[in-house]
Amino acid sequence: MALLVAGFVRPEAFPVLAVADATIDLSPAPVVDFAKETLGFYDKPVLVGGVLVVLAGVAAAIGVLAMRRLAYGFVGLGGFGVVGVLAVVTRPDSAGGLDALPTVVGVAAGALTLSWLVRRAAPGNGTVRQSPGESPQAGTVAQSSAESPQAETMLRAGAEPTAFDRRRLLTGVAGGVAVAGASALLGWQVGDRRTVSAARVGLALPKPATPAKPIPAGADFRISGLSPFLTKNQDFYRIDTALIVPQVDPTDWTLRIHGMVDRPIEITYADLLKMPLTEADVTLTCVSNEVGGDLVGNARWLGVRMPEVLRRAGLQANADMLLSTSADGFTCGTPVDVVMDGRDALFAVAMNGEVLPVDHGFPVRQVVPGLYGYVSATKWVVDIKVTRFDRDQAYWTPRGWSATGPIKTQSRIDVPASGASLKAGRTTIAGVAWAQHTGIDAVEVRVDRGEWRQARLAEVPGPDTWRQWSLDWDATPGQHTIQVRATDAAGHTQTEQQAPPAPDGATGWHTLTVRVA
Repeated sequence: MALLVAGFVRPEAFPVLAVADATIDLSPAPVVDFAKETLGFYDKPVLVGGVLVVLAGVAAAIGVLAMRRLAYGFVGLGGFGVVGVLAVVTRPDSAGGLDALPTVVGVAAGALTLSWLVRRAAPGNGTVRQSPGESPQAGTVAQSSAESPQAETMLRAGAEPTAFDRRRLLTGVAGGVAVAGASALLGWQVGDRRTVSAARVGLALPKPATPAKPIPAGADFRISGLSPFLTKNQDFYRIDTALIVPQVDPTDWTLRIHGMVDRPIEITYADLLKMPLTEADVTLTCVSNEVGGDLVGNARWLGVRMPEVLRRAGLQANADMLLSTSADGFTCGTPVDVVMDGRDALFAVAMNGEVLPVDHGFPVRQVVPGLYGYVSATKWVVDIKVTRFDRDQAYWTPRGWSATGPIKTQSRIDVPASGASLKAGRTTIAGVAWAQHTGIDAVEVRVDRGEWRQARLAEVPGPDTWRQWSLDWDATPGQHTIQVRATDAAGHTQTEQQAPPAPDGATGWHTLTVRVA
């Protein structure tokens, strides 16, 4: 029932999601990092599932207590309600008292259901007959022929025992679960109808004033298994703190820029689209990406250059940080000098030729080449405070991550896959390498720790995208180890030293083993 009401209020007001969000915020940084690294895309579903399992266990305990005295059950439900309300109203994106309504209605529905189940489990025609002077334990249970043969004695504190009808209880629970499932499904449907999907589909974006350079003919080797130059929207990685994707109506969206500025401003979505739009090919990388990982993707973005918007507010000379805030309360700290140095830092409104997908930040997100996403790529951005790193901290910094997050030069082997079985003879080794905003100058491959060989590099439109590479290899029978390393345009070759993603990005050479027959 809480989910149904949340569908009409706000999907984010569903207490299970709010409790899960609070769990993330209160968990120690090593626990959060372990969950991200171990579960990847599944960390949020697993967390929500865990909350539901805990709720189910506590609900069962409340049911047992209610069979002894109904008031105990009501107290337990009240405790549930207090936790849910506190979790909902203390979220950064809380809408206030109205957000508590789904929890209150859910607790009320739970209380009514609990009372009904207790009455159903103890029908009036099952009583304990007790002779005068007899102790309650000495009584015998009298059952009518219509009563379930599975009735058992149920004790209530301060009252005579009554018949506990297990069959009626179980059928009642089954009916309650069916009703709860139907209301949850309806809640999701109502919430979905209230999303911004229709508004997004109906948008027609202006053409770019500054189109991207044409993608060179040799940018994509089109090798089977090799990541394409442009990552499809549905295949682009998604890593964020949102348990439920924020639904931001573009007609209601505003971007507030304040703090260390001469003129605080607030612009609407319509205002943004009236500004000159720039198109750019940019690869984004998550700082959680392991060596050889897939939390990286390349897309063609369309948006307004961030410096153009920020100059309207008048940045003060000693400001060095842009503290951006998402519609779901997430914060991100971006170095001012990086944004203002001429690279294609955008308030993006489109991705690969279509309006920005809701999962990737619709209506507006940040895209800044050369920085890991946690310090640059705020989705659903609604607020920017111009400040300093010595005055403010973003979401991940107090959790032990680096404050600035420049991307490290990396390379990955896509073909062949790790553990693959190959046929002897000429085969292709291929992958991608990236070093935004510097660019990749060389990629080398070696087999079984032999000599490094130069790989063939694909063409690229600029320094802000990944670059495909390939190498032909005459494979001989046996087990072989393949390694890759890249050198960026500044002459820096990635280090062999292995380091985990925390606190500022993983390092090491991607290494895999194959067997040739």
